Amino acid sequence: MNKMNIVGIGPGDREYLTLGAIETIENSDVLVGSQRSLDLFDYVDAKMVVLEPRDIPKTVKMAVSYLDDGLKVSVLSTGDPGFSGMLKTMQKLSPKTKVNVIPGISSVQLAAAKVQIPWDTANLLTIHGGRAPTEDLLEKLDNTRPNIVLPNRHISELAEYLIDHGYSPEHEITICEKLSYPDEQIVQVTLGEAKNMDFGYMCVVII
Repeated sequence: MNKMNIVGIGPGDREYLTLGAIETIENSDVLVGSQRSLDLFDYVDAKMVVLEPRDIPKTVKMAVSYLDDGLKVSVLSTGDPGFSGMLKTMQKLSPKTKVNVIPGISSVQLAAAKVQIPWDTANLLTIHGGRAPTEDLLEKLDNTRPNIVLPNRHISELAEYLIDHGYSPEHEITICEKLSYPDEQIVQVTLGEAKNMDFGYMCVVII
């Protein structure tokens, strides 16, 4: 039986795709991923299945049905599948499906490289997926080393949360937005400033 490929496609730009990811994707019959992910491979002769956040269980079930039909199926996971990616989702929604994981470059790795943090010394956290910060986040933050955080959709909400839980409004954080894209920006601001700033959802925050 074929295994479902879960392929890490990096932070967004084609230069961060691995050769293994490209080969696997180009030899697939079905590609499943966000529209942004699929657009990277519009030249591939494969059935394209758009993975919408509200329809993930239904789409995963569809992908498994294609696999059961004997087709080569690749699920595209932005960044690396193993960090706030599709590996956890597949294990939860279809635990009996055999998978083949092709790792990719995550935005966490790229942020660490841009800011020159050895990321094996950092504390890696995620509240990705639209969840608001909770007390659990406060417990996981480590003030003895850099915290590299994949935030929820609202940086301002994260900044307000930190201020409300004892961090000074003058505490500096680094925001890496749209890493690898032409309009990438990396800014260092205070929590007080971030509370009133508008960033997109494609961000990494270093606290």
